[in-house]
Amino acid sequence: MKQEIIFCLSGTGNSLYAAKMLGTEICGIAREIKKENRHYRAERIGIVCPTYEFDVPEIVKEFIRTSTFETEYLYVIATYGMHHGGLAERLAAFMKECGRPAAYINTVLMADNALPVFNMDDQRDTNVSKHVDEQLSAIAADIAEKKHFIQPSPKEETDFYLGYLKHPLGFTWSDDNPLYTVSDACIGCGTCERICPMKCIEMKDGHPEHSYGACLMCLACIQACPKKAIRFASIHEQNPEARYRNENITLNDLFRLNQ
Repeated sequence: MKQEIIFCLSGTGNSLYAAKMLGTEICGIAREIKKENRHYRAERIGIVCPTYEFDVPEIVKEFIRTSTFETEYLYVIATYGMHHGGLAERLAAFMKECGRPAAYINTVLMADNALPVFNMDDQRDTNVSKHVDEQLSAIAADIAEKKHFIQPSPKEETDFYLGYLKHPLGFTWSDDNPLYTVSDACIGCGTCERICPMKCIEMKDGHPEHSYGACLMCLACIQACPKKAIRFASIHEQNPEARYRNENITLNDLFRLNQ
C-alpha cells in the first residue's frame, strides 16, 4: 500500500505549492476526474485545493462524491487569501453526507489572487508576511501524526460568510456573457489553453476561444498570459498590468498538473 497520495487543483500555484510542502506523490484532480474507475488506496489520502467564494470548487466536490478512498486518514487542505468563512465545518458536513468523512480539514492563508479585488503587485510578497511555510509545517506535522481535527469557525468568519451570502459579488459569465476578452496583443502561444484545468479554452487559428460551460473562474488563464492579452470583459480590476503566480511554482508545474 502507498504511504500517501495527494490530489490537487491549482490555477496560480498556491495550492500546488501547499501540496508539494505536504507530500511528493501529487495527482491533478482535473486529470483524475476524467477516469471512469477512481478507487484510491493509501495510508493517507489528501486533497489540496483553493477556496472560491468560501467553498471548495465544484470539481473538487464532484471528485470527492464520485471517488472511492480506501484509507484510514482522509484530509483536505484549502488555501485562501482573505477569509475562509468557516469553510472547514461546512466541508466536513458535506463529506460526511457523501459517506467520505474527513479526519482532518484545515485552511492555509496565502496571497490572494482575486484580480477584481486585489492588486497583484501588493499581494505578490504576502506569502512571507502571512507565514505560509510556518502554517504548512504545522499542518504537515499534524498529518504525520494523523491528528483528527476540523478547523473551527470563529464568529467573525461565520459572520463574514453570512454577510457575503446576503451581498455576493455576483459575477456571472456564459458564452453569451463572456468573462474575458482577448486583445491583439495575443501571440497565440497557447499558454492559456494548456493551463486551464477545465479545458475551457481551445486555440483556433492561433487565437484562444473560451467556452464557459465548465469555467471555474480560477483565473489561471488571465494570470498566466505572458502578454496580458486576456482581460476581463466587464469586471473592473485593481491593476490590469499586474499578474500573479506562486513564485515557487513554474508554468510547467501547472501544465503537468492540469493536463
